Amino acid sequence: MNNALSSSLLLVIALAPLLGAIITGLFGTGFVGRSIGRRASHMITIVLVAISFFGSAYVLYQVAVNAAYYNDTVYTWSLIGTRVAQVGFLVDSLTALMMVVVTSVSLMVHIYTIGYMSDDPGYQRFFAYISLFTFSMLMLVMANNMLQLFFGWEAVGLVSYLLIGFWYTRPTAIFANMKAFLINRVGDFGFVLGIGLLFAYTGSLNYSDVFAQSDKLAATAFPGTDWHLITVACICLFIGAMGKSAQVPLHAWLPDSMEGPTPISALIHAATMVTAGIFMVARFSPLFELSPTALSFVIVIGSIGALFLGILGIIQNDIKRVVAYSTLSQLGYMTVALGASAYPIAIFHLMTHAFFKALLFLGAGSVIIGMHHDQDVRNMGGLRKYMPITWITFLIGTLSLVGTPFFAGFYSKEHIIEAAGAATVWGSGFAYWATLIGVFVTSLYSFRVYFLVFHGKPRFNTDGHAHGHHDEAHASAHDAHAQDSHGHDDHHHGGTPHESPWVVTLPLVLLAIPSVIAGAWAINPLLFGDFFKGVITVSEHHPAMEELAHEFHGWFAYAMHSFSTIPFWLMIAGLVVAWYCYLINPAVPARLYRSLSGVNRILENKYYVDWVNENIFARGARALGSVFWNVGDKGVIDGGLVSGSTRLVGLVAAISRHLQSGYIYHYAFAMIVGVIAFISIFVLVL
Repeated sequence: MNNALSSSLLLVIALAPLLGAIITGLFGTGFVGRSIGRRASHMITIVLVAISFFGSAYVLYQVAVNAAYYNDTVYTWSLIGTRVAQVGFLVDSLTALMMVVVTSVSLMVHIYTIGYMSDDPGYQRFFAYISLFTFSMLMLVMANNMLQLFFGWEAVGLVSYLLIGFWYTRPTAIFANMKAFLINRVGDFGFVLGIGLLFAYTGSLNYSDVFAQSDKLAATAFPGTDWHLITVACICLFIGAMGKSAQVPLHAWLPDSMEGPTPISALIHAATMVTAGIFMVARFSPLFELSPTALSFVIVIGSIGALFLGILGIIQNDIKRVVAYSTLSQLGYMTVALGASAYPIAIFHLMTHAFFKALLFLGAGSVIIGMHHDQDVRNMGGLRKYMPITWITFLIGTLSLVGTPFFAGFYSKEHIIEAAGAATVWGSGFAYWATLIGVFVTSLYSFRVYFLVFHGKPRFNTDGHAHGHHDEAHASAHDAHAQDSHGHDDHHHGGTPHESPWVVTLPLVLLAIPSVIAGAWAINPLLFGDFFKGVITVSEHHPAMEELAHEFHGWFAYAMHSFSTIPFWLMIAGLVVAWYCYLINPAVPARLYRSLSGVNRILENKYYVDWVNENIFARGARALGSVFWNVGDKGVIDGGLVSGSTRLVGLVAAISRHLQSGYIYHYAFAMIVGVIAFISIFVLVL
């Protein structure tokens, strides 16, 4: 173990956000008093998250430059026989990169929140939640064993539930957080089964011990079937990733999670929680590489999401929901890379996506502030001259998202498409075409929003009267202080748009920088260098990464070559179609809508996934619950055990009353009969 990384430093990085959450949550929310005010709440949490970020940056530097490494136990939680449950850290290149991504985006969100939530009654509570989320995510990525991984996995789900339902008096928010919670429980059931299988057959929860027995797992058959145990375990683990990373069909919770405040959309649903599943599969690459069946399952699920969930973004009019469906599509791209055994590319896209998607979510929030809480893109237009900083940063995020050469998203996204084309697992052909067509779809919905919001004729109301769809935070002035207040707004739609305060625009500028340069800066070491050597395993039977390495000749040459490739021209096609349909001839989308009414009905109902969940699974669960209630609870428990035991006691008491006559000779007779019975039994037994 390299001593360059000390356990004390790692504990400070992990526990600093937790300390901020505890101080603010206990002393700023009224839980044990209100000795911590608004200013102190954000100062404490921001300073402690900043400490975590700078510590993570130092760790990444040590890992990248000095090959530092840490894998040890910091606390023994329990000992049951020979089974040990421990809290430990595994810090290698994969962990260090994730630590920086999590803490950097979290720090930007903390700063942004000062302006976005400035007058919200739950200000201190919100800071406590997002700091607690940061701690939970760090525990997940820093874990060296599956038990701690599961702790972090469930903790981020819990805090996500709290944040989605932050305005807990609003029925839509409560429905959204319950939906997220239940759908994630479906995925987590598979995740627990996968962990349980690995533990049962290896006898250990530590990554290193499990990975050391990967060949044994690959040679073991799952009892009662001809499936390999490792295939079943990997599919179960990936089902957990499907829930947490919103893969088809467990994706329906993520768009509805936009009911929460905008800052959490950037923190949870763009950069951190939804990428936990991607990180987990990359961490377990030594196992997934031994199961072609599991990889095929992964790549097909990812390609479906990359294409078909992206299409849903074209018809959305809520600016945040467009970005949300973009997240679903990009998570599908990352999953395709995992299925193609291009794990470094998946993590590379995870990193670039974290920056430009957080930028887009926070930019959308800035637009909502400037538009006085109206988030319907049909009520915008021409905001470029009113919000210049938001405009240029949102444009940078859009260019990175669509894969414009030289921007960060281009390098990671382009390599995912090439990896799908070079993959050898079943389903890779479908994945290639899905990701390729997805380039056009991504460009279309991204530039549609960009043109509708920042260009064209202004469509907003300047007289101060409400119109259109409004910010979810201002659903009602009587919402028991659940509104998303910003301090500088009049809490009504209408009025001239304005640029957001510096605490909102500063994070946009800081996130725009890596959205431009992170790809060119990191592509060589992350994809074709030794950064992930010994951390991520790629089988020789899966040649995608090796083929891409032969064709790579530097970030500049790669970008220049892209101008002659199909993905670039598909991106341009999406831009041109969006420009023509939403700036030059806005009548075209209306005509298409009327002529494709059947297709639009399917898209507006989101492929009827919600209908199936609510009318088949939820209604079936309610019907089953009714049966259990009537038969089990009322019939067996209440009617049989509770009421039945009462009746039995009454019956015994009634019989006993006849035996308690009060005459001595009756009792003497009973004693004699008892003695005779006892002697008879004794004789028979002997």
